[in-house]
Amino acid sequence: MSVLPVEATDTTAPPPEAAPPSADLPLRGFPAPTTAPTTAPASRRGTRIALPVALALLAVPLITAAHHSRLAPYGDHLTVHTRVADAERAGEPELRRAGRAVEAYDPVSGKARWTYAREGRRPLKTLGAPGHAFTLWSDGLVTDTARADGGSVRWHRAAPGSAAWLRGEAARGGAGVLQPLTPGARMLAVVTPHRVAAYRAVDGDLRWVLPARPGCAFVPSRAVRTRGALLLAQPCASPGASWTSQVIAVDDYGRIVPGRTPLGNGDLGPEK
Repeated sequence: MSVLPVEATDTTAPPPEAAPPSADLPLRGFPAPTTAPTTAPASRRGTRIALPVALALLAVPLITAAHHSRLAPYGDHLTVHTRVADAERAGEPELRRAGRAVEAYDPVSGKARWTYAREGRRPLKTLGAPGHAFTLWSDGLVTDTARADGGSVRWHRAAPGSAAWLRGEAARGGAGVLQPLTPGARMLAVVTPHRVAAYRAVDGDLRWVLPARPGCAFVPSRAVRTRGALLLAQPCASPGASWTSQVIAVDDYGRIVPGRTPLGNGDLGPEK
């Protein structure tokens, strides 16, 4: 019996073809991507909402404390002791200097209405006018406080270079520095050796400045008022200076000289 030749065949199955890389599988050498869950757990959502609310609640007392700890401008400490419902009927309080403060007392009951002090400063002189309480301080600052109720310090104005002079004996404690220029002190003059500055009382607006002549100086304590004018002594060092040049007359429009044309003071009408 003959045997027929049979061709040898490879019975080994071919290796399966490599599947193409899927986008869901990590590439070799790179970390596997992380996929955030489509929905956050309820507890995590609650935390995200509660955290800003808690921070806001914690910030409220901090902001309040910061507000109260801010230093007042110019070191002001204005304290109202008695509220005044009707300032016009209540009348103007009496002004007194007590140590480092200005005090206002009711003229009928004698009770304190308000107290005004400044850190590290002393009031040297006060000048009362309808609706105004002007004060000269040891650092050369001039202030105006609402006189009837002490509701506010309306304005602060500095007299340049006056602090050192006020500490000396020649200043006589600031005598004559505050000078009203009109009835009711609608205009206020601040007289120092080197200059005279006039302010509108209602808002502290600077209206005019009169410097002393070279070699001369104003003496506030020797000021005299007559016929609507304020006469200021201005002694000069020169022995040849005439006496007429050493006396200056001013009013609310400035220096009084023949033929002057005042520009006006921008009157704002009656004060309320």
